[in-house]
Amino acid sequence: MAISTQITHGIKVSAEAFFQSEMSAPENKKFVFAYRIRIENMGVQTMQLLSRKWLIYDSNGIVKMVEGDGVIGKQPILKPNDVYEYISGSQLFTEIGKMEGLYFFKNVDTLQVSEVVIPSFILTPSYKLN
Repeated sequence: MAISTQITHGIKVSAEAFFQSEMSAPENKKFVFAYRIRIENMGVQTMQLLSRKWLIYDSNGIVKMVEGDGVIGKQPILKPNDVYEYISGSQLFTEIGKMEGLYFFKNVDTLQVSEVVIPSFILTPSYKLN
């Protein structure tokens, strides 16, 4: 799968999705995907990830919004050049979809909050790419 990357306010976010065939049940319209996110602080300020807002689209035109504090229960602090990676997952009712969103980061010195773009990435089984 392709890696999607976006840099916003000195924060580089890369995303890559993987179809989870062993957890999916296409006959029941259950398509499970894992995704890996890599966040790199390319700026000069220490930043803390406060929260996230995801938009999850399927090919039926359904959009689900997911918001919450941190990622996988954590609100990591990234000093300049620090990298934070995590893996999470999503389930669709169709075999093709996409995800995109925003992270909200706080500058730990100025307390200013910035929106950081999570680039759009495709959710599809590899067998659909041929």
